[in-house]
Amino acid sequence: MENVFDILKERGFIEQATHEDEIRELLGKEKVTFYIGFDPTADSLTVGHFLTVMAMAHMQRAGHRPIALVGGGTGMIGDPTDKTDMRKLNTKEVVEYNAACIKKQLSKFIDFSDDKALMVDNSEWLANLNYIDFLREIGVHFSVNRMLTAECYKSRLERGLTFLEFNYMIMQSYDFLELNRRYNCVLQLGGNDQWSNIIGGVELIRRVSSKPAYGMTFTLLTTADGRKMGKTEAGAVWLDPNKTTPYEFYQYWRNIEDASVEKCLALMTFLSMDEVRRLGSLEGAEINQAKEVLAYELTKIVHGAQAADEAQAAARALFAGGKDEGAIPTSEIPKNDVLAGMDLISLLQRIGLISTRSEGRRLIQQGGIYLNGEQVKEFDYPISEEDFQDDELMVRKGKKVYHRVQLV
Repeated sequence: MENVFDILKERGFIEQATHEDEIRELLGKEKVTFYIGFDPTADSLTVGHFLTVMAMAHMQRAGHRPIALVGGGTGMIGDPTDKTDMRKLNTKEVVEYNAACIKKQLSKFIDFSDDKALMVDNSEWLANLNYIDFLREIGVHFSVNRMLTAECYKSRLERGLTFLEFNYMIMQSYDFLELNRRYNCVLQLGGNDQWSNIIGGVELIRRVSSKPAYGMTFTLLTTADGRKMGKTEAGAVWLDPNKTTPYEFYQYWRNIEDASVEKCLALMTFLSMDEVRRLGSLEGAEINQAKEVLAYELTKIVHGAQAADEAQAAARALFAGGKDEGAIPTSEIPKNDVLAGMDLISLLQRIGLISTRSEGRRLIQQGGIYLNGEQVKEFDYPISEEDFQDDELMVRKGKKVYHRVQLV
């Protein structure tokens, strides 16, 4: 069987490794228990998280055992990495609820049956730590001077870094030590923004236990000009269908920039690399075929084949003259509300296409709102029953965001 290190390398996952040759040898000769952490700062994962989930799936397919570590403990503090200000501190109840949602979501992608994978919450060992004992056993191994050189802290020093957040690296390093002691976990994986935290854990195990431990990071999902992918005008692209519908999810990938198609096919699908390279080599209008494959394959993995079929059919209905529009986001509005009086901006707010009236005015002024294909230019345009065809109104924002409104 091909070494999973080579698979991940070829597909473009691997960015940094603490001991590259040793990790490759280890993954090629024995079953390795590894872990990836997910902090429950929200009740759903995003497409940014999904890249690491795909890496986890490749590792499991190659016979290795994943540990999905949900940060019920670290989530009470929040990772300062890539943050210009301190995170909002969630309550214990919110963190526990988010952790439960993430556990359920991960189960769709990773096989946890028969000990093939583990799901662990770090609140098991972090919630009831004795502070003095923790400082004596763990804190003594960390140099403050060295920690301050880590990018996750260095970028925050001018704005202010709380002692609360300063503890995050030590807590994540301690997670790795605990997983090593409890489950013989020897490898931590994560996004490249976690490099400093991962090194902390590797070095802690080697110092405290005199045992080998390793770390490896993955590339972040970015556009060709280096911006993080997974954001839209409406916010993050979520894996939860109640936050980002399968149709919206499909459309996000269908509309990504040409330069990112091959990279996303390699990282976010299980298509063979020969097929990835073939699709990535398409040029001009043909690249849209590759985007359609990417959107379909990703939607199928995240939401299932039926949702992918429906999303694809709906997209083709709008852009290629098809008939099935069933997966287009839809809102129902009582007819009496329309008869009582409703302007266009109020309608846009109600169906979630804008967040503020000023945003609505700006969109209309820029010619970005269409009703049943007709551009609307009046801020105070009154919505009436006549705007609905068979009790349906198709609203379009910009070139690609559609929303159907039904009278009930």
